[in-house]
Amino acid sequence: MAIEIFRRKEQKYLITLDQYALLLEQLIPYMRPDKFGIEGRYTVSSLYFDSDDHKIYFETKNKLSFRQKLRLRTYGETDIDGTAFFEVKQKHKRVVNKRRMMLPLREAYLYLNASSNRQLTDFHTSNQQVLREIEHFRRLYKLRPEMIVSYDRHALHGINDSDLRITFDFNLRCRNNNLLLEHGADGELFIDHNLVVLEVKVNDSVPLWLTRILQALQCEQRSASKYCTSMELLQKNQLQNDLEREHVLAGGR
Repeated sequence: MAIEIFRRKEQKYLITLDQYALLLEQLIPYMRPDKFGIEGRYTVSSLYFDSDDHKIYFETKNKLSFRQKLRLRTYGETDIDGTAFFEVKQKHKRVVNKRRMMLPLREAYLYLNASSNRQLTDFHTSNQQVLREIEHFRRLYKLRPEMIVSYDRHALHGINDSDLRITFDFNLRCRNNNLLLEHGADGELFIDHNLVVLEVKVNDSVPLWLTRILQALQCEQRSASKYCTSMELLQKNQLQNDLEREHVLAGGR
């Protein structure tokens, strides 16, 4: 059964494909592929939520000491009856708390579109307490679906340290139309395709051997948010489209 409530520390890096290849060689004695996907490789797609005034975006962008996100996530190709994960991700400084529940994607849509007279207990989930927290969060922030962010992930776990996890995310893309996860992981690249987002996830501290490898390969620690970067690209594109439309209309008068 998937872990539904956990707490950990995360460090993010933005590295090149060449650094990824070199890093992978040096990690072989210490790490093994994640048990999911093919040799730890799979696609992640997340439907993110925000308010009309983008409270979530600004909390993250301004790096508030406490901030949180709501997302509905699927792994690999799925259909309407596939498994999805609804999760609240909370971050206080470098410590991440994640609370999530598992449910069929169809059931998640029923919950999002439910009328006010339906009870939370009407929905079939793996954790009713987490559903109550999600409902409170949604109502407090007036959250609605905002965009889908997808990427191809290569995940590793420590051989002798099961709490150590490393993920590499490639081909990061986003879209704010067709917000149905079962329609695939298509979208527009929002980070150069030659760059990789590396995340090191631990319960306590990063092992000294890993710190030395990262330093030797000059891996640059970056705290950029996938959600914020996607939002900024999509807003820029929307502005550009609006300007082009105004130009066409002005030329036609």
